[in-house]
Amino acid sequence: MYYNNILETIGHTPMVKLNKVTKDVKALCLAKVETFNPGNSIKDRMALKMIEDAEKQGKLKPGYTIIEGTSGNTGMGLAMCAIIKGYKCIFTTTDKQSKEKVDALRAFGAEVIVCPTNVAPEDPRSYYSVSSRLEKETPNSWKANQYDNPSNAQAHYETTGPEIWEQTEGKITHLVVGVGTGGTISGTGKYLKEKNPKIKVWGIDTYGSVFKKYKETGIFDKNEIYPYITEGIGEDFLPQNVDFNVIDHFEKVTDRDAAIYTREIVRQEGIFVGNSAGSAIAGLLQLKDNFRKDDVVVVIFHDHGTRYLGKMFNDEWMRDRGFLVGEKTKAIDLIQSHKHNKLITMEPETPISAALEKMTRYNISQIPITRKGAFIGSISDSVLFKKLLEKPDLRNQKVEVVMQAPLPFVDASASIQDVSKKITKESTAVLVKDEAGVPHIITKQDIIDAIG
Repeated sequence: MYYNNILETIGHTPMVKLNKVTKDVKALCLAKVETFNPGNSIKDRMALKMIEDAEKQGKLKPGYTIIEGTSGNTGMGLAMCAIIKGYKCIFTTTDKQSKEKVDALRAFGAEVIVCPTNVAPEDPRSYYSVSSRLEKETPNSWKANQYDNPSNAQAHYETTGPEIWEQTEGKITHLVVGVGTGGTISGTGKYLKEKNPKIKVWGIDTYGSVFKKYKETGIFDKNEIYPYITEGIGEDFLPQNVDFNVIDHFEKVTDRDAAIYTREIVRQEGIFVGNSAGSAIAGLLQLKDNFRKDDVVVVIFHDHGTRYLGKMFNDEWMRDRGFLVGEKTKAIDLIQSHKHNKLITMEPETPISAALEKMTRYNISQIPITRKGAFIGSISDSVLFKKLLEKPDLRNQKVEVVMQAPLPFVDASASIQDVSKKITKESTAVLVKDEAGVPHIITKQDIIDAIG
């Protein structure tokens, strides 16, 4: 069996039981893993539906240009469909979106215009306004308008909802979804509630977004709006695709928790997902006291982790935003920047002149001394240079003449404080073994980099 084109592979994504990241939740927790769509995101579903409906309505014709404001995933789905169907694409996005998303859109042949995040939707510089202007200025163009296009929610009513109902054999009791355009939660939730009105539909919101307060008070409060880091959920306006009658409750999640749990899903479940999945799991855990043992909770994982490699999966990016504060740095974490490098060692019979040359070539200040794989000593540049000043002819002697004690080993799980205590005037570095048992060196600079 084969498919006629890549669009025929959209949908029918797997449901996977979560075992570790939700271990404190009484209910059975299942993830609908939408990364299995060909564009690696749930947005493939509605992108195809919007295009097909526009074609049927005569709004999109051969040779037209598709225009859309997108955070990345919808654009990917539209661009993929455009390739198969023969359309051009121009997308606007915000400068808070990951570089990976923008690069992916361009890889699919789309023109991408990056707009400022910190402006109101009606501002002419916003990615909403720019996309609307481009539609007016571009002959033979069609704007998908995912926020207000009913085909968005309809796609999930026709596909995502029925799949979840079938995969849980109708036993689902709660649906937990990050809310952005509102199409996924509204379409899926509507279908499920028609099957069983008792099903609870809970939306995950972010601080800086208007959804939660509007649901609870009916007030659109502009004071709720401020810039946030989390991608894919929350808005500073009310998209028509957000059906507040379908959504029973909104739970807000901080940028930090969303980022941390994005990483935890990967580390604990082995499922490589994006930022909105981290938000959804953080929200689910905040709501854990509402679940009972017999409940079946389905959480939707929208997109793939490769779109966040420069952000949530980058330690420096996380540290710069204070998201790693409180995280215990271990010895194994200190070698990540040079883990791929083989440890430089030398035999005790090596001439001191060769040791000096190696230190200069690799810009290192200490070298472990080994014999038949065993660590029997070490040399450091400070001790070596001191001895050479006293006796210049030592250059032709063997390393064992000036060899110091072996560098101590620390456990991979040792804290950064314990590692620091091991580094002294006599022992200017320590050794640690990685998961494969391969030794690596930890220097003062590694500790400084981690603290800084």
